[in-house]
Amino acid sequence: MCNLCRPTTPLSLCPTFGQIFRAPAGETSSGAQAAAAARTNVTAASMPQLSGQKGVRILIKGGVVMSVDPDVGNFAKGDVLIEGDRIVAVGANIEAGDAHVIDAAGKIVMPGFIDTHHHQFETGLRSSLSDAIVVNDGRPENALNYYEAMLLGFSQHYRPEDVYINELYGGLAQLDAGVTTVMDVSQIHHSADHSEAAIEGLRDAGRRGVFGYFEGWWEGKEHPGGARRIRKEHFSSDDGLLTMVMGGEIYIEGYEEMWAIGRELDLPIALHVVTTFGMTPTFDELAKKGVFGPDNIFIHMTGMTDDAWKAAADAGAHVSLSVPIEMHMRHGAPPVQKALDLGMSVSLPSDVECTMSADFFTQMRALITLQRMHANETALSGAEEFPPLMSCAQAIRHATIEGAKGLRLDHRTGSLTPGKEADIILLDAEAINVAPLNHAPGAVVTLMDRTNVDTVMVAGKIRKWRGQLLGHDVDKLRRELEQSRDYIFEKADVQHDLFA
Repeated sequence: MCNLCRPTTPLSLCPTFGQIFRAPAGETSSGAQAAAAARTNVTAASMPQLSGQKGVRILIKGGVVMSVDPDVGNFAKGDVLIEGDRIVAVGANIEAGDAHVIDAAGKIVMPGFIDTHHHQFETGLRSSLSDAIVVNDGRPENALNYYEAMLLGFSQHYRPEDVYINELYGGLAQLDAGVTTVMDVSQIHHSADHSEAAIEGLRDAGRRGVFGYFEGWWEGKEHPGGARRIRKEHFSSDDGLLTMVMGGEIYIEGYEEMWAIGRELDLPIALHVVTTFGMTPTFDELAKKGVFGPDNIFIHMTGMTDDAWKAAADAGAHVSLSVPIEMHMRHGAPPVQKALDLGMSVSLPSDVECTMSADFFTQMRALITLQRMHANETALSGAEEFPPLMSCAQAIRHATIEGAKGLRLDHRTGSLTPGKEADIILLDAEAINVAPLNHAPGAVVTLMDRTNVDTVMVAGKIRKWRGQLLGHDVDKLRRELEQSRDYIFEKADVQHDLFA
């Protein structure tokens, strides 16, 4: 039976698995039936049914388990027991006779990645600003810039249906790549309908999402006061798969009201902090006023003064660093070492796919290579003191549990800890780009890519199985995304030239 359709639907009739059970050419009717029955048994035995539902027990067995929890530890050959949406045990050899077993031999089992800053509404404009910098510097060769082209250009033409398909497709693409949690920075709240579409797209993707209520641009928009309605109608509890963050951009007039509303509603307050936006004086002023807190998520943090950094660290604020984007788009040098030296919690975001991939293997590699480059250069200069080199295990922490901390979700996700919700990925360590496996954290950070993501679970529910994303007609969604892209290009009066 198929849990993607309904419990009474045979797998042979399921739209997702139907292709698996068609008789190969030349098989007789009886032979086809026998072969189909055999294949049904194999698939049914492999894929747990009703995953994530109360009382359903699943045992992930015999994998290389990286818990990202020092109290739990790691296991060269270990098991993870799940009941409903929760992890109930992690160990070397768990006995659970009533559980459905997932054979994890040859797989690395670890918590899903956590993206703390992703503008998912831009998914349909992927790569369109690959050569752009973040703001106009007045040079003709750099006339194409993100702020004018995206925020003042393309985004002005989004309809609610455009917001929805971009949010959904972008969420599914990251889910397919093992990113089980996202903070969506949806700067597209032109109206209440736009906000509703963003929330619906996040929900329909089926992964853990943090709805970032950032700005909109049209007259009559709800923002920022609409946060009260949205909190009441959609996020009255913080226990759901979706939660909420308040945007508090200090380059927007009236940001004080955004911060006040965020704290009134007990929401984290996130904002971009970028020297190229001329934010340093304002950020310094806020630092002196003592308004920073552990509820702040500071994105980029480039070009800030030492005093502002100290105030942020003393307040327990979180730092979200988009390392590849910051280097590529001229946000400023990613302040990785600065944040680490101050003992701050640092997470990884993908930022904008209009410029670069949202793949989290890319994010981890950029982080570790940049940190080690700076530390190595200091060592080679002859300095007696230089920063310790980041390890692959540490890079994985920044991609998982540190992100959970920043989003106030570390009590629910970010590590394979009994009692937490089962946001788990299985990575293929026997694939041609990884085998033979010699060092598990190193394989994940330095060798793997999204093709190694074999299986993905969110709150115990299987969302990707043996390389196949479940529950969505991706071809249909791609066509809808292309139609949305065409509409936005036309309305923005931008020629769709594949080589310009």
